[in-house]
Amino acid sequence: MKSIHDWFSKKKEEKELEAKAEKLDIPGNLWVKCFKCKGTLYGKDLEANLKVCPKCGYHFKLTFSERLKITADEGSFLEHDNLIVSKDFLKFTDAMPYGKRLEEAKRKSGLNEAVITSEAKIGGMRTGLGIMDFSFIGGSLGSVVGEKVTRLIERSIEGKMPVIIFNASGGARMQEAIMSLMQMAKTSAALAKLKKARMPFISVCTDPTMAGVSASYAMLGDMIISEPGALVGFAGPRVIEQTIKQKLPENFQRAEFLMEHGFIDMVVERKNIKNTLIKTIKFFME
Repeated sequence: MKSIHDWFSKKKEEKELEAKAEKLDIPGNLWVKCFKCKGTLYGKDLEANLKVCPKCGYHFKLTFSERLKITADEGSFLEHDNLIVSKDFLKFTDAMPYGKRLEEAKRKSGLNEAVITSEAKIGGMRTGLGIMDFSFIGGSLGSVVGEKVTRLIERSIEGKMPVIIFNASGGARMQEAIMSLMQMAKTSAALAKLKKARMPFISVCTDPTMAGVSASYAMLGDMIISEPGALVGFAGPRVIEQTIKQKLPENFQRAEFLMEHGFIDMVVERKNIKNTLIKTIKFFME
């Protein structure tokens, strides 16, 4: 019988292989391999196209800074709660101690947490803006992420601002156990207060938006927008198939499938998201 350490090691290897699939082994990463169509793309051309494959339309993951640049008005970003950081209060260890994992995530991502919250202007309009970054422990929902999202919502109520959150998450952060799961209820309760204050919440789902995040604030938007092809759901399709012993429909849990079945309001290409947000904010606020 395999140990839990073997299981985590296998998962780590799978993630490393997936990352390598998006990069060719060329110094400087001048060329990038598309994860979907396997086409070879010149890195600078891909960046100029907002990291969307010109051949098949695959939307690569964006970092926080990349997302902010194409979303908020220049110079309008004012970060909040950047000094709140996660602690290893359970002394949790899987493939490595949680404390060490946090240090590694900070070093690799350049961020303090998986979500950055702020006040920013979009099309000249003040908003409460949250951007999740998948590179920080898979954008997982921990106690600090939940606290920052809740404060973002509460601050927006006080400032009479709409809330916009870009979701990118594999789900709840298992290293924090029940404290992580509690954030689902906490953020949902904060959104109930936002609704009572008659302020809109616009949720933008990017690939992936899964598990604890999709089961809480990501799917509670007054308007739910998604990038094309984004995986959005609770349990992954492979897990569902193994559980129910049935073949799932084509494109199950992808954004387009969910829009067809009424779970998502709009599927919008990355280049059009800012203008869509501006129109949506005006619709709700004017």
